[in-house]
Amino acid sequence: MTSDVLEVVVIGAGQAGLSAAYHLVRLGFTPYDEVVVLDRNPEPGGAWQHRWESLTMHDVHGIANLPGVPVPSSAGPERANAFVPSYFADYEKRFELPVVRPVTVSSVQAVDGGFEVRTSAGSYRTAALVNATGTWNRPFIPWYPGIETFRGRQLHTADYNGAAEFAGQHVLVVGGGASAVQLLAEISEVATTTWVTRRPPEWRTGEDFNPEYGRKVVAKVEERVRAGLPPRSVVSVTGLHLREQEQAAWERGVYTRLPMFTRITPDGVEWADGRSEHLDAILWATGFRADLAHLAPLHLRETTGGIRMNGTATVLDPRIHLVGYGPSASTIGANRAGFTAARDLRDLLKPEVRPDRAVAS
Repeated sequence: MTSDVLEVVVIGAGQAGLSAAYHLVRLGFTPYDEVVVLDRNPEPGGAWQHRWESLTMHDVHGIANLPGVPVPSSAGPERANAFVPSYFADYEKRFELPVVRPVTVSSVQAVDGGFEVRTSAGSYRTAALVNATGTWNRPFIPWYPGIETFRGRQLHTADYNGAAEFAGQHVLVVGGGASAVQLLAEISEVATTTWVTRRPPEWRTGEDFNPEYGRKVVAKVEERVRAGLPPRSVVSVTGLHLREQEQAAWERGVYTRLPMFTRITPDGVEWADGRSEHLDAILWATGFRADLAHLAPLHLRETTGGIRMNGTATVLDPRIHLVGYGPSASTIGANRAGFTAARDLRDLLKPEVRPDRAVAS
């Protein structure tokens, strides 16, 4: 904890937080004296260190380079929850980024001239804030009638540790995202699986994902946050892509999708037509929500449920930036957002160091 007033506090040391910290330092903010990064995790790696053991670099959809240092080459079988954290740790060390951990932020309060960030290590005073807390700590499980009566096991993808624990069981996978597709392929090799989604999946080929399509996707997500609406998942905009390692599951009929059930029973689920199915486990691959509860005292949310954004800055207060939120939720988007937030805060807090500022004669 520091008793001095900082220029910027960054909350979170994942991809977006490290990108923001890198650019803030490069743009003239002094590490520890003017900017710090508060990370709740005891080790570097952001959410990656919590991913399931069976997730390898071969399975990862892609990791964007952090600014200044490319992702190391990978052979494929390396565990993602070790490979990526190692990359992040080397990055922090190489650029001597001012990361303080483990520090859990409980709330952010507006005070005269800035903000008070209340944490497990005391309070920090700052003129501006970059929030990069992502979503991992807010797994979302929707409520369905009877959910509390199920006698089998219920877990979210955040709690998944590998397919072996489901050997010989019947597992219901709920959700229409990329994680559901990947875990269905993996679990179906050792267990019986059933897949349910709210909407029929929309499958796309690799050829569909070109730069122009990517820009359209970002524009759709950005349109929502500009309107103050909660950001939607990327898959709700992009559709699903079947990768080579999931082709065998496709051929086995694993991706035969059923509509959502209407209720959960003690030993399974039931549909509206009276059909029922016995289950041993329900895996909720139903995504995450933005981890922003600590910002509640700032009253940033609109009545529409989201936070109205202008780029990475909140419309209600340009001193507050959200990176890794909405259109910047991907790793590539997080890098760009980190630079945008740093540049805007440099212009706001240190206008004298702007490179385009004319020198007085």
